[in-house]
Amino acid sequence: MNGGATDPPAPIDVAIVGAGIIGANHAAAVDRHPRLRVAALVDPDEAASGELARRIAERTGTGPPGRYPNLADALADRPIGLVAICTPSGLHAPIAEQAVAAGAHVVIEKPLDVTLRRARRLADAATDARSRGLVVSVVSQHRFDPASVAVADAVAAGQLGPITSAVASVPWWRDQGYYDSADWRGTWAYDGGGALMNQGVHTVDLLLWLLGRPVEVSAQTARLAHHGIEVEDVAVATVRFASGALAVLHATTAAYPGLGMRLQVHGTRGSAVIHDDQLEYFHVAGDTDDRPPRRPPNQAAERVPVGDLRGAPKSEDGFVLGHLRQYQDVVDAIDQRRPPGVTVEDGLLSLAVVEAVYRSAALARPVAVADVLAGAFDDLPYVTGGTVPVPAGEAGPR
Repeated sequence: MNGGATDPPAPIDVAIVGAGIIGANHAAAVDRHPRLRVAALVDPDEAASGELARRIAERTGTGPPGRYPNLADALADRPIGLVAICTPSGLHAPIAEQAVAAGAHVVIEKPLDVTLRRARRLADAATDARSRGLVVSVVSQHRFDPASVAVADAVAAGQLGPITSAVASVPWWRDQGYYDSADWRGTWAYDGGGALMNQGVHTVDLLLWLLGRPVEVSAQTARLAHHGIEVEDVAVATVRFASGALAVLHATTAAYPGLGMRLQVHGTRGSAVIHDDQLEYFHVAGDTDDRPPRRPPNQAAERVPVGDLRGAPKSEDGFVLGHLRQYQDVVDAIDQRRPPGVTVEDGLLSLAVVEAVYRSAALARPVAVADVLAGAFDDLPYVTGGTVPVPAGEAGPR
């Protein structure tokens, strides 16, 4: 302390595990945070880590981060305060356990893992880590979007009345080249599922955040537009919540040309619509309103800045900004010794709902989320309903 001033908070050195597309996005977010610095890149692919290291050095004007083939080497070589796990999903839990065992805070890209057995073990490790002052968070950056925050605040304050229903849709498109670009894509072992697990899990998290505890899932899945993959490219489900609310869930990578994610939340006193991370519609009844006005006004502009209204131009770095917001929450959690805004338990519950969709579809019956969490389906093989016709001239699926 000098003249009554406190020392500035210490910087946090970050190791990013996985130098692919999502690892590069994490690096861009870390580079923009004043307390964080990419100190290490971990990837056995030297070309990938070398290219990302070059880009980081060029962006920050400093020397490139260290490069390592595995996390153990990075942890042994330098003090790492935070590990960001950006590997294929099936590798998330073991690496996270390794990081917390070494005393590092951890950020895990979605989903938490691809199996509940490993995810439950990681949840136990995260509970132990919390007792040692460590923060472990699962990426769900859309919880920090202004539109999501506005709707969540209104729901929590009861302004929409009791929530009765919701509709969540992720109508995206991925061409065949997306799945052919890496051997792990579209596999149960490393992707953990298809459109719902890989593309829709963020929306599942938002749905649970807003509607509360899920109780039961009824679902169907199909593979209708892609070849050579094990998982679904279409999933539809209904979800019943402990409150009695019902939700419709839809995710696909077979909706050409790809439309925006849409989440509608409805209550007895109001409704809200989030469309592609922006607030499209918001209306709540006034204190004295007995019935809806003939033309209910859209109150969205009263809830978020103009740049977060549906139709406003999006910044080119919007994807980085979302992760940067979550990194700010993680840094605040570290400083304040509190749980992060998105916990491992949150990630475990989202994973359980995705798992319940897959199990319900395979068994052709409703599935209780509590049974999924308890491990009742852990040893059943994964099956995707529906098949895509073989293209003319091909002897079988590619």
